[in-house]
Formats: sequence, structure tokens, C-alpha cells
Amino acid sequence: MVRHAELVELILPDFGCPSFEPKIPAEVYLDRLERLRKKSKSYTHILVYGDREHSANIQYLSGYDPRFEEALLIVDIHEDQQWIMVGNEGNGYLEACPIKEQLTPVLYQPFSLLAQPRDRSRPLKQILQDTGITANSVIGVAGWKYYTPQESPDSHHWIEAPSYLVDNLRALTSDVTNATHLLMHQTDGLRAVNEPEQLAVMEYASALTSQAVRDIIFNVKPGMTEHQAFQYARLNGYPQSVHPMLSTGERAWIGLPSPTDKKIQRGEAFTTAIGLQGALTCRAGWLLENETQLPKKIHDYVEKLAAPYFEAAVAWLETLSIGVTGGELYKAVHDRIGDPFYGVTLNPGHLIGMDEWINSPIYNGSQDRIKPGMALQTDIIPATGTLYFTINIEDGVAVADQHIRNTLMEKYPEAWKRITERRDYMTEQLGIRLQPEVLPFSNLASHLPPFILNPGRAFKMTG
Repeated sequence: MVRHAELVELILPDFGCPSFEPKIPAEVYLDRLERLRKKSKSYTHILVYGDREHSANIQYLSGYDPRFEEALLIVDIHEDQQWIMVGNEGNGYLEACPIKEQLTPVLYQPFSLLAQPRDRSRPLKQILQDTGITANSVIGVAGWKYYTPQESPDSHHWIEAPSYLVDNLRALTSDVTNATHLLMHQTDGLRAVNEPEQLAVMEYASALTSQAVRDIIFNVKPGMTEHQAFQYARLNGYPQSVHPMLSTGERAWIGLPSPTDKKIQRGEAFTTAIGLQGALTCRAGWLLENETQLPKKIHDYVEKLAAPYFEAAVAWLETLSIGVTGGELYKAVHDRIGDPFYGVTLNPGHLIGMDEWINSPIYNGSQDRIKPGMALQTDIIPATGTLYFTINIEDGVAVADQHIRNTLMEKYPEAWKRITERRDYMTEQLGIRLQPEVLPFSNLASHLPPFILNPGRAFKMTG
């Protein structure tokens, strides 16, 4: 018998929330710097630029995340030395950096906000020269993107860092190129594969985001404002990776708006997403109790969109394993919802880090293979652009070999208990056949109610 998605009444277990926040040890950051050096032998220096929105690369290597200001990490590839350039307020914030003793701090006040003092900084060119950069240096600059020949025949010279920085570098040496791929390539970048310690941090963040979204969809009611509904998220202050999202009615079709004081009405479209550093959870559907309340023009919403979508998400989860190609994951989705009606135009899944999207090995024809330690999002977006609206099941998962699983079990037993209980719910109650290496990080555990006012009625696989 062919398996298919069916709406049934389910009891979503309480998987619990973390009682403590895992931390990345200093030795992990130092190991990352060493691995960067090993990958960068063709360079003399790697410069990693960051600001508030684009902090993930510099944070990954140093544990320092720029707040109000910009920052620049300069790594001498052939000597065990690294400098961090910060502004006025960042200078004090360096005290929170876990490897501050291994970084040489450099005050560069132009990184500060406008009108703040600029009287204690050396000229940028002099600072760069003091780190050993000369006419013979080979410089790689990492920002937050790299480019390909599809975008420009000169793509390696496209650098998304401030022009004044790149101009000063190119005044010192002609060999300045984009090196972001060292960190963000979809399979070979340092950040594509995570240590057990990083995965534990991601599980912590995902437990928070998913519990927040879960509490919203189990408590939202018509007559509330969007702001009142979002208050059920009860976030604890852990750093966000994206703006908070919740919208209803016409704005829900846009997908990205933050909540407002608009009153929520029965029968409207609904979407919400919450992202913290290392995690994002999203759900979307209709503010109804069941399909009999749907408008006549979309009376077949469940069989036409929602059920095939869940089947595609399940196929993605069941295909996911160590060594599978991104092309196989793409095909698992598009074999089921590849018709233009579904509007699945973005990658059906991607890598996640402290930023919401690192890169994606999942695209049509991809031969990129899934590796142990990857953290991925089931980010499959059916943007129909029709009255059928959408549905969404975005959760976080990790792929872990036996070594990683043993480490998580031994060092993070509380997180491991949540992971195993989520797996049990997904396999035993939802009928999803997960490979042993697939670790669910979400407290929603693929629970997908298309009708938000009846959150206990969700899809499972039968047959």
C-alpha cells in the first residue's frame, strides 16, 4: 500500500526546555583558527570582517560578535598571531571574548558610531602594515558571501567588505581576493560541519525557538492582536539571528513581516517564525479548526497542497543520511511537489549556523554529499502565489555519526534525552522513518497542523 499523509488527532509530547546553556570552550575556537590556517596556506593573511548583521564568521573563529559596531579579525596564516580591530564600545566588549588572551586588540575608532571620538586610532594603512601586510602579501577577505563566474568573470575580486578597507589593502598589495568560501562553502567550508559542542548549542537554540513557535500556535486566538499572540513566545534573551515574524491576513502572504497591533480574525492566513543564533522554526497555515471552514475556492486545500507538502517533507527527512547527495534530497521534494503550482523555487533545505542560512548543498543535480556534523533546516517553502496560501514545517535537524552521537549522549545527556524523545514521536506517532544519524532539534518534531485553531490535529504517514 502506498503511504500517504493523513490528518489525525495527536498528542504532541512535552519534550522540555533546556535547564542550562551550553558554551563553546576556548579550545574549540583555537582549533578552528588552526584549521583555518591549514586551509589557507596559499595566503599570508586572512581578514574576517563582521558587523551586527554579519557577525557569524568572526564569531565562529573567535567567539566575539560585534554589537553596535563593526570588527575585523586579522589572522597571520604562517605565524601564530591574530589581531582584532574594534571600535570604542567593542573595546570594552572584548572582555566577553572567550579567547581574548590569544587576540591582540586594536582600537580602530572609525568602526564606532557617528560622532563618537576618533582621536585615539592609528591610520588604517599603518595598522594593516603593523600586522605584517606588505607588497608581497597574499590577502583573503571573508565577509558573508562569495561569488561565482555565473555572477562575474572576475568574481574572486568581488569583496563584500567596506570599500575603504579593500582600497587600503589594495594600496598595499595587489593580491586581495574573496576568501569567504573557506568558511561558507556548502561542503568544504569550515562552518559546513559542526563539532559536538556546536551542535549542543544549536540544539539549545532550537529547543527555544521551537518551543516559542509551539506555544504561539497552541495559544493564538481570534480577537488577539499579533503582538499579544507573539507574547506567548516568552523568549529568554538569547541572541536572535533574524527579526521576529508573525503576520495574519493579507500580510501573511508576504511571509516576512513582524507582528503589529492588528487584530487577528478567524479564517485568516497565519505564519510565524522565530530565529535565534543556531536555529529557526516556522509554521504556517489557516486560522480555522478544520477543512470544512475553508473558503469554497480552496475547499481542497488539504489534498491539493497541505498533504502533498507533508509527504514531501517526510520524503526529505527519510532520504537524509550521511553520504546522500543534495541532488537526491532535492529530487525527494520535487518528485512530489515540483509542479509549478507549489512554487518551490528556493533550495529545499540549507545549512544553518549562527546566521540563519550559511549555504546549501541541496539543489537540482547537486553531487554535494551530506557530511556528519552538518546542521540543516527543512526549509521547504511552497510559495503558491494563489488563494491556497502556503504551509510550512521548518525545523532544525543535525546529521551525526556514531562518534558525535556518543559525545552528545555523554556530555549533554539532557539534550540527548530531548533528541531521542523527539525521534520516538516522529517515528512511532508520525510514521517518519528516520535514519539513525538524523537528530531532530525541534520541540515541534515535524508536528504540522494546517489549521492553527486546532493544533492537535496534524499530519502523520499511514499505509
